[in-house]
Amino acid sequence: MTHTTQPIDLTLLEPVLGKYHGRRRDALLPLLHDAQAIYGWLPGEVQTAVSNTLRVPLADVHGVIEFYTMFYNEPMARRVIRVCEDVACQLAGCEAIHQAVSDQLGLLPGEVGVDDAGHPVAYERVPCLGMCEHAPNALNGDRPAGDLTPAAVADFLAGTTPEPPAKVYGEPRLTLFRVGQVDPQSLDDYLAHEGYVGLQNALKVSPEQIVQWMTESGIVGRGGAMFPLGNKWKFTRAAPGTPAEKHIIANCDESEPGTFKDRGLMEEDPFSLVEAMTLAAYVVGAENGWIFIRGEYPRAYKRLLNAVAKAQAAGYLGRDILGHQGFHFNINVRLGAGAYICGEETALFEAIEGKRGFPRIKPPFPTTHGLFQQPTAINNVETLVAALAVARIGWEAWAQHGTQDSKGTKWFCLSGHVNQPGLYELPFGVTVRELIALGGGVPHGRGIQAVLIGGAAGRFLGPDELDYPLTYESARHHAFPIGSGVVMVIDETVDMRQTLYHLAHFFAHESCGKCFPCQIGTQRQMEILHHMIHNNGPQPGDKGRLVDIGFTMTETSLCGLGQTAAAAIMSAIDLWPELVE
Repeated sequence: MTHTTQPIDLTLLEPVLGKYHGRRRDALLPLLHDAQAIYGWLPGEVQTAVSNTLRVPLADVHGVIEFYTMFYNEPMARRVIRVCEDVACQLAGCEAIHQAVSDQLGLLPGEVGVDDAGHPVAYERVPCLGMCEHAPNALNGDRPAGDLTPAAVADFLAGTTPEPPAKVYGEPRLTLFRVGQVDPQSLDDYLAHEGYVGLQNALKVSPEQIVQWMTESGIVGRGGAMFPLGNKWKFTRAAPGTPAEKHIIANCDESEPGTFKDRGLMEEDPFSLVEAMTLAAYVVGAENGWIFIRGEYPRAYKRLLNAVAKAQAAGYLGRDILGHQGFHFNINVRLGAGAYICGEETALFEAIEGKRGFPRIKPPFPTTHGLFQQPTAINNVETLVAALAVARIGWEAWAQHGTQDSKGTKWFCLSGHVNQPGLYELPFGVTVRELIALGGGVPHGRGIQAVLIGGAAGRFLGPDELDYPLTYESARHHAFPIGSGVVMVIDETVDMRQTLYHLAHFFAHESCGKCFPCQIGTQRQMEILHHMIHNNGPQPGDKGRLVDIGFTMTETSLCGLGQTAAAAIMSAIDLWPELVE
């Protein structure tokens, strides 16, 4: 059934346009979100009005809408049912959920119809929704649901299933200790649980001293890049420019299958991210803060908006913060619209600036030429909160945990075939096997066939590699990535070719298309794995073709997406060559 298009009443848009009058192009994504909330999509008349309001060429407005999957330039329902189809949900049986949703709505994926109450509704199969510990999972509009079964689909569509809380485990909890213990929407509750202790400690010393704390603590980028935090802050502080020309960005665009660590913190302890960014601003000497969060995290987005507003009202953001004369800092919260590539730091800059999320060529680097070509320190959520923990407890206490070369704790995303999936904060040094045991082991006593470690762009470990310690030194020695902390368990019943295909499908879907090695390579990689599944196994030459494609993407792609899109598949070929020959 097709939703009938209604005449476009532009008077509904006038209050929104008035709010954005005089704004720059960087307001484009927020304005498009607000306009789409009115109509359910972005008709041509609306695009023209947006173009005129922000003085952005109409072709550029159209290009941005085409780039982001959560913007629509054709008639669409305001309520969209988005059901995950990626690896963790596949392992949990999501195809049965897709079938049940399709049957009950009477819609195929991508179709628009009406629900039982006569209201427009659409259904989509989507990449990872970042709730892998609750697989299979889905979104009903902006309402998340997890651990779905076919029997629960009717309640899910009716909006009566409970919203899933973050599942957080592990000891010691140096960074996640408030999760489950505080009201995430209460600043008073945050303050009662050591809120702003870290920032107050930091304001008693010089920024240079805090850089030294970060260096001694050994904190490196927790999103996977592993760049030393102390150096990043030091370089940005030393870059030419006034505080009004410098930026702190929290990269909250975690979109890789198996990765859900930052969502738990943002939903359950959002004030800690606000405080951590304020700490970074003091060190770097920046007045501008930006939180860029993926569009598939509606609950985290609302809670971060609330946290920023309450911090501003209470004087924890703004001018002369905590009575520290001349320390001014504010935060803007920006919502993405469905593009994994925006997790790449320069593509994220482009998105905030109101453009398509294409990566930039580096150098120059963000510490001197970042957002708006100004000095920028961009960090992963976990990285920022780890820095805050060091400011709160001291780097010496932090270094008592972990190992000599991997100090402190790390967040691990345990998912797949394990009895207790969730976000685990643990000291560096725990082995893969020990982490799986903490998660209750594999259901039904089945054996482990493989563990995907580091993320979709990571590497597969075989069952004889599970005693590797999860440390940076072990990762270097055994050639596996810590990455975003993904540890996805795959039992012996799984057809690994299907898993490889779903990984390839993700990267083919998410390639931005800016460089040909990635654009063409990810598509061809997916096609080869697809016909392996549907044509009774591999054909002569398939292994060589996959290896050639993987090598070419790795060596010639512009950014990390293409450079790592074949990593897990290549590791599987090394472990199980019979899969592709």
